[in-house]
Amino acid sequence: MSDLPEFKRCSRCRRTLPLESFAANRSTRDGLQVRCRQCVAEYSAQYYRRRRAAEGKTVREHVDVPEGHKLCRVCGEVKPHEEWHRNSSASDGLSTRCKACRAIQGRAGHLKRQYGITEAQRDEMISSQMGICTICLAAPAVHVDHCHETGRVRGVLCFNCNSAIGKLGDDPDTLRRAIAYLEGNAWKPTLVAPGVYQLPS
Repeated sequence: MSDLPEFKRCSRCRRTLPLESFAANRSTRDGLQVRCRQCVAEYSAQYYRRRRAAEGKTVREHVDVPEGHKLCRVCGEVKPHEEWHRNSSASDGLSTRCKACRAIQGRAGHLKRQYGITEAQRDEMISSQMGICTICLAAPAVHVDHCHETGRVRGVLCFNCNSAIGKLGDDPDTLRRAIAYLEGNAWKPTLVAPGVYQLPS
């Protein structure tokens, strides 16, 4: 029968626990840590929080997440795995942000890259237009319109109006001829020579 003890007292929480509750430490007489695994983990977590706070960084609190779910660090919600994109390089095979947060950040990034404006600036433009398209004055303003030559943002239009001026090449003369055509005054070319036509000025 062995004379070795089967239990040990933790120097921090003062509980008497089985030897399996202590991590190995060669520098001690019995080859085990003086604190139990739970106390070491709690102390490490406290030290980590204090160090992060001293560095002015945010401290992530532990959140219990049920099986088949994941915590989104952006919105702070626990969502099922179906709400995440796949990422083969991640340890759990899922993206770091949920689909909804990725979509929101993707739209904000698109506005900044494509038009050089923020979502707040776009929303301010929509508000100044009373929320409607500045061309048809009927449909909601949802598409940012810009000059393809200068890149300058002109306003926020509905899908149909934005698509229409784009298909007409953003050309004011073409648009004027389209207006004249709609009003029944079609601009007809004049034959000046065989196969040669002159457009009205």
